[in-house]
Amino acid sequence: MTCIFCDILSGDREGHFLYEDENHVAFLDKYPIDHGHSLVIPRNHHERITEMTSENVGKLFSIVPKIAKAILEATGADAFSLAQNNGREAKQIIPHVHIHIIPRYKNKGTIWTKREISKSEELEELSKKIKNFI
Repeated sequence: MTCIFCDILSGDREGHFLYEDENHVAFLDKYPIDHGHSLVIPRNHHERITEMTSENVGKLFSIVPKIAKAILEATGADAFSLAQNNGREAKQIIPHVHIHIIPRYKNKGTIWTKREISKSEELEELSKKIKNFI
């Protein structure tokens, strides 16, 4: 079985990138819970966070505030949620470590399980807007 996130990293699948460094990337979720929903992942494939060293987990989480701040500024969101799941029973859909950054809006009653399929053009436009704030 191939990993969708590894395919995005290799360019075999489309990804709308917000941030990249030597060891991490952030990109928009194609099936967002809300406008601006993004994922932060390590470039190296690890299915669960328990497979990573503590140092690498710390480095991964250390870039989340910078990306979350840019998402808030670009989308006008009022707040955000973080999620990080490990294993199928924990609702981890893609078996590659990832952190969800989910913008929240005062005037919307977002439901965790409701997702929409975004159009590529919308994701591209939003990714450019968020990149401007990083």
